[in-house]
Amino acid sequence: MGNHPISLSIRNVSKTYDNGVQALNNISLDIPNGMYGLLGPNGAGKSTLMRILATLQEPDSGSIKLGEINVLKQQDQVRQTLGYLPQEFGLYPKARAEDMLDYFAVLKGITNRASRREVVEALLKQTNLWEKRKQKLGTFSGGMKQRFGVAAALLGNPKLMIVDEPTAGLDPAERVRFLNLLSDLGENSVVILSTHIVEDVSELCTRMAIINKGQILQEAEPLKAVEGLQGLIWRRIVEKSMLPELEREYKVISTKLLSGRTVVHVYSDENPGNSFELVAPDLEDVYFATMAGHHQKQVMQQEREVQL
Repeated sequence: MGNHPISLSIRNVSKTYDNGVQALNNISLDIPNGMYGLLGPNGAGKSTLMRILATLQEPDSGSIKLGEINVLKQQDQVRQTLGYLPQEFGLYPKARAEDMLDYFAVLKGITNRASRREVVEALLKQTNLWEKRKQKLGTFSGGMKQRFGVAAALLGNPKLMIVDEPTAGLDPAERVRFLNLLSDLGENSVVILSTHIVEDVSELCTRMAIINKGQILQEAEPLKAVEGLQGLIWRRIVEKSMLPELEREYKVISTKLLSGRTVVHVYSDENPGNSFELVAPDLEDVYFATMAGHHQKQVMQQEREVQL
């Protein structure tokens, strides 16, 4: 495979669980090299899709290719080139960091002792855990555990990295360190960041998809999607009691509390008057407008014209 860019192609993937919940409804995505954000609320189907890509679950229908590998049929090949950091990955609290990473390296098939020692050292340094290599994993902070998870996921130079909800529960400094670490990875591999936190995507990802209730609502480049909302997002600060009335009258896409008052964002292609002011949109507006069912059609239209 060498260092050629590789991409992931997902076609018509569906998955319904035994209890009747349809987690994925005919999903198709093309995911290029680099950092790709999969953004959606909890329960949207993100983890199901991540687990299918990681060969831990099988879809009911559809096909997936990673470069030349058929992900659903050649699971062993996928596993050899996969780095997976699940939402909750179990740690052995009594094990020391370097011993555990060494053990994971053996599982990845790095059997030569000297090269294993080299790899383990390099990864602990890359994830900034070298000083802590003798420490037991049970004593690690949330951010250290996440970085250790990345070190383990990076064993064997994966071509596909799947990172599921990585920043939940990290403090701001740890979050920044963690995101910086991730952003270095996307050069020669596909890195999928599955999250419900808009900032994770806006800071890192060059492409993204918004998923809800098992369906892809929008695929976009974050910057372009934000540009597409210029002139369409209006803001007003109101008393909370006014909300129901505003929701009847306008396309309210989000409400936020701000020191006891409520900041309302509405979607409108003309000035709604009524003391609303125009605001510069951000990715959160894209997310909420898309979730509310406004806006994505127009973006798709633009993208189609570009392709023609």
